[in-house]
Amino acid sequence: MVWIDRTNSRKRKEDIIMALDLEAIRKRVAEMTGQGKNSRVQLWKPAPGKHRIRIIPWKTTVVGVPFLERRYYYIGDAPRFLAPLQFGKPDPVNDLIKKCYSTGKPEDRELAKKLYPKMTAYSAIIDRADEAKGPQAWGFNSFVYQRLLTLFEVDGVGDYMDPLTGFDLDITIAPSKKMYKNKPVMDTTIDAVRTQTKLSNDPAQMQKWIDGIPNIDDMYPQKTTAEIEQILNTWLASGATGGAEHDEGTTRGAQASKDALDQLADDIKASAAEAKPARKPAKKAPEADIDEAAEPAAKKSLDDVFKELEDDIES
Repeated sequence: MVWIDRTNSRKRKEDIIMALDLEAIRKRVAEMTGQGKNSRVQLWKPAPGKHRIRIIPWKTTVVGVPFLERRYYYIGDAPRFLAPLQFGKPDPVNDLIKKCYSTGKPEDRELAKKLYPKMTAYSAIIDRADEAKGPQAWGFNSFVYQRLLTLFEVDGVGDYMDPLTGFDLDITIAPSKKMYKNKPVMDTTIDAVRTQTKLSNDPAQMQKWIDGIPNIDDMYPQKTTAEIEQILNTWLASGATGGAEHDEGTTRGAQASKDALDQLADDIKASAAEAKPARKPAKKAPEADIDEAAEPAAKKSLDDVFKELEDDIES
């Protein structure tokens, strides 16, 4: 009979578990699945009802743009990710958008519209009902963004973000009559409290809040070109190009010689060659801005497309 020291066995197992940094493992898993966010960035997600907040100016913004703007891709079931082109980096999705628009085919244009990035704007805020949380990041769509911008021009308001002479804002969130995916669309109204106040009456607290403004770009780590191409290939291979319904073993991704992205690009090039008469080579077009990807002159510009898509921008 072999005797097993189960007490020591359990002890060794506990030692192994204690040696593992479970929090580090969870963080790594989140990064690998694209869901990792920096825990130092607290997002303010107001529930329906009334809220009073104070916006803190970002330390660095573009002149004339007091809020931070970020554009994200939403592709298939993958978590949203930052569009690299806005940071001056290679962007496979933007490349595919331009290829789709170059064919002039309606189905390719529809595919480009599915891929087009959506904008979220951000401000740093203090929730007056929960100041202990410190600075939080508030992400909002273009409609809220427009209201916040026009509020600067309201008589008696002006620079409501000034820490010393600005104004708190009253935010009211209520369901509207519009529905989206069987849920009511939430309306947001914003008004300035017409009494000038300081960000805080305690100078030390004010400075602490200003110094503690979160870094938005820590929330979503930028993906590499290879990671983005993999997301595209997975999406295209699932039948997302709008063609025939996906059958097992017949998707674009099933080809041994090419992946789904390469095959789609070749299809688009072939379609463009068939649709257009031969002509002299044109000068190479400059790299398109993420909001201004080129399209045939007879079609709408991507600026127009972007306006069409704003109705779907995430709040």
